[in-house]
Amino acid sequence: MSTTSAPRVAAQASAQVDPRGQRFAASLTVVVLAVVLLTAPSGLATGLLAAQAALFATAVALGVQRTPVAWLYRTVVRPRFGPPAETEDAAPPRFAQAVGLAFAAVGLVGFLTGATALGLVATAFALAAALLNAAFGFCLGCEMYLLLKRATA
Repeated sequence: MSTTSAPRVAAQASAQVDPRGQRFAASLTVVVLAVVLLTAPSGLATGLLAAQAALFATAVALGVQRTPVAWLYRTVVRPRFGPPAETEDAAPPRFAQAVGLAFAAVGLVGFLTGATALGLVATAFALAAALLNAAFGFCLGCEMYLLLKRATA
């Protein structure tokens, strides 16, 4: 009997998410950002963009599976669809949320400083990315994550 133990390898599985939940979240983001663009510049637009930025920040800090929108999807929407046929790694969508947060932050700075054009353009970029995911299942931020991962490997 040996007194030394073999080193343990902590094989931590990455968090998995339902891709339908990501499309649901993107759909809600599209609605919020469209209202921002339609009502800007206004207090409503700035408030909605700040709320969306807070949702992005929550996803970045806690993970996309721990946001209020993910909870809504899990408790209201997913039970009607059943379990997903497949899941995906949560890291790319989390990175995509960070990209969304960056654009929302730039948009907020634009609206708050009176640089309305900057706010509109940054919000429009975030809206375009969310629309790609909601309508076509193409996550632009996820693709950026994979490209960066390959480039640094």
